[in-house]
Amino acid sequence: MDLSLKYTFLEVDDHEAALAFYRDALGFEVRQDVSMEGARWLTVGPPSQPALGIVLQTAGVARPADDAQALRELLAKGSLSGLVLETDSVDDTFESVRATGAEVLQEPMDQPYGTRDCAFRDPAGNQVRINQRAKG
Repeated sequence: MDLSLKYTFLEVDDHEAALAFYRDALGFEVRQDVSMEGARWLTVGPPSQPALGIVLQTAGVARPADDAQALRELLAKGSLSGLVLETDSVDDTFESVRATGAEVLQEPMDQPYGTRDCAFRDPAGNQVRINQRAKG
């Protein structure tokens, strides 16, 4: 069996702010932008992975009202999942992303589990960690 990741979804509450972060700060390409019936699905992805789509969907879309509200509350607290990205130089990437005004959660540091990483919060509250690729 040969499986690969095609799409992953993140909840966002402001697509224009999310676009500024993912496109302008992280350098992702816009792959698709679909709006309908009060919802928007904005698909972005890294240029080096053209088959991968990160779908930034309207928070709580297509969910029961109580669930949607609970989801929006968790998003506002920064309590939802996010992404882990990889780069050749976490320090250089950190400085580049920080220069855009992105919210820093963690400056680059060596972790006890063997990777060097940093972390940001996207405008909706999702955590975006950036790991340094292992050399060798």
